[in-house]
Amino acid sequence: MKATYKKHILEFKRPGGTSRGILKTKETWFLILKEGTRLGIGECGILRGLSVDDRPDYEAKLQWVCDNIQLGFQQLYEALSEFPSLQFGVEMAFRSLASDSPFNLFPSAFTEHKAAIPINGLVWMGEADFMKQQISEKIAAGFTCIKMKIGAIDFETELQLLKMIRREYSPTDIELRVDANGAFSPSEAIEKLKVLSELHLHSIEQPIQPGQWSKMALLCENTPLPIALDEELIGVFSEEKKQALLTEIQPQYIILKPSLIGGFQGADQWIRLAEQSGIGWWITSALESNIGLNAISQYTFTKNSILPQGLGTGSLFTNNIPSPLAVRNGTLEYHKNNEWDINLITS
Repeated sequence: MKATYKKHILEFKRPGGTSRGILKTKETWFLILKEGTRLGIGECGILRGLSVDDRPDYEAKLQWVCDNIQLGFQQLYEALSEFPSLQFGVEMAFRSLASDSPFNLFPSAFTEHKAAIPINGLVWMGEADFMKQQISEKIAAGFTCIKMKIGAIDFETELQLLKMIRREYSPTDIELRVDANGAFSPSEAIEKLKVLSELHLHSIEQPIQPGQWSKMALLCENTPLPIALDEELIGVFSEEKKQALLTEIQPQYIILKPSLIGGFQGADQWIRLAEQSGIGWWITSALESNIGLNAISQYTFTKNSILPQGLGTGSLFTNNIPSPLAVRNGTLEYHKNNEWDINLITS
């Protein structure tokens, strides 16, 4: 078996605003396995300033994976515990290599174009007019669940945008989620949650910065609005630590990004622990290319969640890899007759 990798810089069509700053590009690497005539493709991608494996030795570790590919999946996976996005790429590449097609990792009714995945429409932070335009576009496109990033402009302006939606659409028409990316201080969070709850939102993601377990636990205990943990899960590697986090904080939901939590094995572990504690969950991309998004979407469908997932990010980039994935009427579909161009990935 031979392993190589190829770097790919994804370029946003429009800069994506979050409370952590403006995203213009996204770095990713394709891990390519070849064994005889068989091909396996995985994606390893990081979010600068967020991924726990955003480290100077990242690419050197990826080269180490290629040099030691003969160790096999499980041994490599265990050796990469501090590099969850490499774990994801390795897991994906080996599953791809073992599949009938490099891109059909989890065959299902989804990959046969017989079922679709409900997803949320993502509204990025920005000036009020820009956010209002995005909201209108998502509703016109048939989305019944909208996720709005908040925390970058003033809270009152964001509140007015949410009220604008609620004036026209009831909670049964449009489900609203907000993502604060840790923008609130612990002292102000509960009051802001009370105000937001009056708009009948589904949930809020990561209202305060991660790593404040006792403060987050207090919020989750007293919140009038369901709280979903996102960044809080990053860097929590062992099963014991995961269980401890869920036991102490007791969130209403957790959000799983395979690139940030150690791939599908990492997601499986979080899901098992969450369900044992009666905690809900859904899965989102971490702005992967269509290669990684395809694998995550196929995996997600097999988990049989009825909640809208965060998988509508494939159209964000000018230079994404063309794929069979398509967003239609607020769902993600897989058009199996649309072929992948392997040369765009491997050459």
